Amino acid sequence: MKEKNTTTSRGKLITYWIITGFVAFELALGALWDFDLVNKSYVPRVMAHLGYPPYVAIIFGCWKLPASYVIAGPRMLRLKEWAYAGSFFTFTGAAASHLAAGDGPAAIISPLVFATLTVASWALRPSWRKL
Repeated sequence: MKEKNTTTSRGKLITYWIITGFVAFELALGALWDFDLVNKSYVPRVMAHLGYPPYVAIIFGCWKLPASYVIAGPRMLRLKEWAYAGSFFTFTGAAASHLAAGDGPAAIISPLVFATLTVASWALRPSWRKL
């Protein structure tokens, strides 16, 4: 019986790290896009389409980069809670913004997938990564 719990725990931990890796990578990559380092015209065009001033992307990028580190990194348990919450708000806010702008399902589903992955990462955390 104890071996089954160990196998289940190991599988849960592996799943946690895979999902957390996706979330942290998306946040870091999103920060690079928000800083306008990847595609010089894409983010400003999207922000204008959504009705946001261009500087909002820089603000988002300034929060996504540390959130990526905090979610994937060790310790910082209270900051980790904040990073998860902020990431969830970012992804659901992006989905809501695209919905309000009349964009199709393709623009809405992607941020909702990452919001779901954020919740899954938070829920699957091992006890030593919880507050």
